[in-house]
Formats: sequence, C-alpha cells, structure tokens
Amino acid sequence: MSVIFILTLVAFFSLALLGMPVAFAMFVASIGYLVASGRDVGLFSEQILNGLYDSFVLLAVPLFILAANIMNASGVSDRLFMFCQALVGRFRGGLAQVDILVSIIFSGMSGSAIADAAGPGKLVTQMMIKQGRIPPGFAASVAASSATIGPIIPPSIPMVIYAVVSDTSVGYLFLGGVIPGLIMGLAQMGLVGFVARKRNFPRGEGIPLSEIPRTTYRAFPALLMPVILLYCIYGGATTPTEAAAIAAAYALVLAVLFYRELSWKEGFKVLVESSKATSVVALLIAGAMIFNYIVASERLPEQVGRLLDGLDVSPLVFLLLVNLLFLVLGCLFDATTMLLVLVPLFLPAARALGIDLVHFGVVIVVNIMIGLITPPYGVLLFVMSGLTGIALRDIIREIWAFIGILVAALLLMIFVPEVVLWLPRYFGYKG
Repeated sequence: MSVIFILTLVAFFSLALLGMPVAFAMFVASIGYLVASGRDVGLFSEQILNGLYDSFVLLAVPLFILAANIMNASGVSDRLFMFCQALVGRFRGGLAQVDILVSIIFSGMSGSAIADAAGPGKLVTQMMIKQGRIPPGFAASVAASSATIGPIIPPSIPMVIYAVVSDTSVGYLFLGGVIPGLIMGLAQMGLVGFVARKRNFPRGEGIPLSEIPRTTYRAFPALLMPVILLYCIYGGATTPTEAAAIAAAYALVLAVLFYRELSWKEGFKVLVESSKATSVVALLIAGAMIFNYIVASERLPEQVGRLLDGLDVSPLVFLLLVNLLFLVLGCLFDATTMLLVLVPLFLPAARALGIDLVHFGVVIVVNIMIGLITPPYGVLLFVMSGLTGIALRDIIREIWAFIGILVAALLLMIFVPEVVLWLPRYFGYKG
C-alpha cells in the first residue's frame, strides 16, 4: 500500500470516529486521495454515477424500505402480534416468545432490523412493560435481539448490498439466509424459555381457541407477502428488484384497500421517512463506489492474494479471524459501512482460499447484525431505548445472554457451511 492510501484510511477512520457522517468521511478522504495522487478529481463523480447506474439490483433497497414502512404504518404489526399470541402466547414468558415469533414472520416482509424494532418490537415491548411482569430491560433486549433476524430471512437489504459489492446472486443469498434466520429465532426462543423458568416469569395470556380462525384470517394477507416474494424470485417470475417493487405495491394495496388504515397524511409521512432512509443508504453506497475504486487502483486485491500465497492459512482459520475482527468492529461502526468499506477488502482473500461467497456473505451479514446489539455502538440498543424510554444501561445489562446465543449460532454457520448452503444448492446453486 502506498503512503497516500494509508493516510487516506487514517483520514477516513479518524473523521468517522470524530463524529462526521460516514458517507461524508468517505467523500473527504477519497477526494484527498485523488488530489494527493495527482488524479483527476472528476473521477469522483464519474465512479459514483457509473457504479449507481450499473447496479440495477440497488433499486431493491428503497423498495424494500418503502414496503416495510407501509407495513408498519398500516397496522400489520398488530395483526401479526395477535396471530403469534395465538400460537405461543400461553407459554411462560409468553409475550417475549411472541416478540421473537413476530420478528421471524415480519422479517419476511421488511428486510430491515430497524423496521422490525420500530414496528413489532416497539409494540410488544410496550405490552410487556404494561403487564409489569417482565423487567423492562429484558423486554427491550428481546425486541432488539429478535430484530437482528430481519435482515437474515429474505428479503434482506444488507444482502442486496453485499451482492452488489461481491457480484453474488441475490436470490441464492436470500435462500442462504432462511435456515440461519430460523436457527437464530429458535435459539432466542430457547433462551427466553430458559430465562423465564429460571426467573419465574408468569405464563402469558393465550387467545381462546374460538378466536384463532378469526385472528388467522385477519393476519393471512400479511402472511402471504413472504410467500409471494419467494415465489416471484425462485419461481423465475421476477428478478429480486422486481420482487421488491411487487412487495411495495402489495403492501400499499393491503394498507389502502384491505386494512384501510393508511390515510393520506400517514401515506405522505411513509414516503418522507422512506426517502430519508434511502438517502442515507444511497450516500453510503456512493462513498463506497469511489472508495472501492481507490482500493482497486492501489491493486490491493492482488497484493492480498500474493500475501495469502505465502501464508499457510486454512479457509476455516481465515473465516474465524475475519469474523472475530467484524465482531470487534461491529461495536464501533454501522452495518452498511462495514458491508461497503470493509467487506470488499476481504473478498479477494476469500476467493483465493476457495471460500464460497454465498456462505461468506450470509455469515458476514449475521455477524454484522450481532454488531447492532453489541455495546457501545449497538444501533438497535439506542433505537429501543429511544422508542420505549427504557434506560440504556438496563438494556445493556440484559443483552449479553442474547449476544452469546447469537454468537453460538454464528459459529455453527461457520463450522457447518451446509447450514447456509443446503437450501441454495437444493434450488440449483452450483457453488
């Protein structure tokens, strides 16, 4: 690496740690690199525009964001809650179990951890607090932890971004996330059941059997969305981007015509919030485009490949070291930054070692999701604290057990690649 590139990295991380928005830190560091290396500053806009216009799959990001926000605004969370309460609400610590099950189902609609936390997570946490039977810190920890499933079970916004930087099939990445997402959910439900018995949480209030058909009927249209998405993508009817457009359209039809709970005012608010979230992601992607150009111009991938040729590093050791690094960095940086800036640095090494990029991608996304609940950064911890008014220290005190169980699930995915790859291979993946 040249001295200029090293200084560019130092400038980027320094500006980010000092509080400058990550996208702007990438812009400043990249422009500094172009000026210092004598390159045309016009390359800055050229690389960004070429990268954005050449990536049709990126259109899926704002569409999935819009679909999730429409679902949250149209009362879908309430209906899913009632459906899940009918299934698991009567167990010990029932509302916590309901929270996790709702997250598993809602993840098939949103693709976003924050959307999950802001919708079903907030709703169920408030109900647990209102009951007064489960400690508020534990209630918020369940919601934050279960929200990490959102970007693992398809659809998944982080996997779309990973597909762009790694040139990997979005469809196979989505399939690869199904079993890991279910494992994460079941592991959390097992932990909640253990804690509920140990701390003597009361049993939840189940729904009478006579109410189950009506509850299922009310939730059924929302439950169809994951089925429609999976059929569109894996039935060969649409691309993932077109499926995202169908998801947004279906969510709008449900909200306006079926549930009739989306007013013009709420609809405008949904569009504004979706635009804001999309703008944040778009700026990060734009910064990553020019940053990745700089990495390529420094011939960093070739250098990493030559370095690995001289080292006796097994694929498993490499995966463990990379995941350890990402777990540490996940305490400091947000998910999109790590996907766009850090993942491309390790992709050449993964290819050189023969690591399957679908396996690598799913494992990395799971790792990054764990970072969303890891102190001190832990975006989901701040989200749940802000939404519910629960003290951050109370949430952090309860979150460690959930982090431990999710790390155990991550290790299972690393040591047993078939956990990730079995379903994609069943649908024809040759990797």
